[in-house]
Amino acid sequence: MLGLAMRAGKLITGEEMTINEIRRNKVKLVIVTTDASENTQKKVSDKSKYYQATCFVEFTQGEILGAIGKPRKVIGVLDQGFANKIMTLITG
Repeated sequence: MLGLAMRAGKLITGEEMTINEIRRNKVKLVIVTTDASENTQKKVSDKSKYYQATCFVEFTQGEILGAIGKPRKVIGVLDQGFANKIMTLITG
């Protein structure tokens, strides 16, 4: 699903770009990798909570690389439909 969202242009990658879009209330779902630094995890998680975006600390950077073709530690999903489906797949 992350790969589909990427090809559809509904995914943003990178810490700074994702945080900027969280501030603009454009991000529906944030995924931070488990191998991101504690500082990055806390910073993105706190921003997500404040701006009411769902945040998961899941996957590794390698798993994200396999899904979207880019080695990223923070990604944001901009589309509510993709976000709902990805959340369903993560939570089971």
